[in-house]
Amino acid sequence: MAVNIVVPELGESVVEATVGKWRKAAGDPVNVGEVVVELETDKVDLEVGAPGKGVLARIERAEGETVRIGDLLGIIDETAAGPARSVEPDHESPPEPLPLITPQEAASAQATRDTVREPAAAAPRTTPSARRLALEKSVDLRKVGAAITGAPITPADVAAFSERRDAGTITPPEPAAAPHSSSEGERREERVRMSRRRLTIATRLVDALRAAAMVTTFNDVDMSAVMDLRRRNKDSFRQRYGVGLGIISFFVKAAIPALRAFPRLNAEIQGNEMVLKHYYDIGVAVGAPEGLVVPVIRDADRLSFGALEQAIKAFARKAEEGALTLEDLRGGTFTLSNGGVFGSLLSTPILNPPQAGIIGLHRIEERPVNVAGEVRIRPMMYLALSYDHRIVDGLEAVQFLGKIKELVENPEDLLLQM
Repeated sequence: MAVNIVVPELGESVVEATVGKWRKAAGDPVNVGEVVVELETDKVDLEVGAPGKGVLARIERAEGETVRIGDLLGIIDETAAGPARSVEPDHESPPEPLPLITPQEAASAQATRDTVREPAAAAPRTTPSARRLALEKSVDLRKVGAAITGAPITPADVAAFSERRDAGTITPPEPAAAPHSSSEGERREERVRMSRRRLTIATRLVDALRAAAMVTTFNDVDMSAVMDLRRRNKDSFRQRYGVGLGIISFFVKAAIPALRAFPRLNAEIQGNEMVLKHYYDIGVAVGAPEGLVVPVIRDADRLSFGALEQAIKAFARKAEEGALTLEDLRGGTFTLSNGGVFGSLLSTPILNPPQAGIIGLHRIEERPVNVAGEVRIRPMMYLALSYDHRIVDGLEAVQFLGKIKELVENPEDLLLQM
């Protein structure tokens, strides 16, 4: 019986994806639920499991192709797995023919499997019929692509390559030359396919600059009180909550009363209206292998310091493991981005549309400052607030950032909410 592997539901508002990496090659045995292919969406990567047990007879969509929900990705031949269960026959209609994979095709696939699995450049674009012919003739499609052009490979291309190979007229590639030094140095170039998430990040960032009247205002904050408070409470906090007391949670806590005082920083534009949001879903930007992602802490105003730190820690772990879900990334009313953890001294963060504000945090640096008429060395951090000038005036943006500074420099009231 033939079982189709199709693009599953991708999540709310996500209708298409890019075929990432095939974990299985044509001719490989698969079990139910075993991951056969990865899909890249705008926000997260998904793994597609085998809906049946058998042999992966055909791969219909190559790596790098765009697919939509319900599209056919590949076909599993369950008959190749042997009789797995007893099924009552249908006497009213003949069994469905299975023009999927012959023993010769399976043998060819087995013979070429090691070659297919070797690390190489992204798979070339091919037609389904060309892929089937390549399987029959044990042709490595990557070599066909390299021998011809970057255009989609056709059955005629595969046949021509096979004839030249069998006739011995294809010259094998020369071994790579040993590395050597040169006064001019090497001028190497490498083409790497951008992941769907990286393409989406690029598009959204450019769109944000085009759509919003983005302005950035700066301030600095004395982190002495926060650092002293963390030092005095770090042991008891970890014993109570199982996580350390970090920096970002202070800014999340400070952002809530500041957003209440200046609600247009927690708003968005829809048509000719401003939508003022009286709930506080705070996005916290974290680094991930495929680029920056912004998981969202829901109802951050209702959470204690401990709950905030647990949420931030969980998001960081999921981002590192590639386990963030679409629900983790959905929505958000305001964003914090901590470039300081990577050593950034100062930057201008870009808005996370359709939000009207984002704060960039930076590294803490010992600097001389004026304290009550005396020069003191204090741990200082630059803050950068980027905002949409269409709905946020410069005065309220400056006052908002000043409110953040005031609360962080006097964190005792914030800590009472632990």
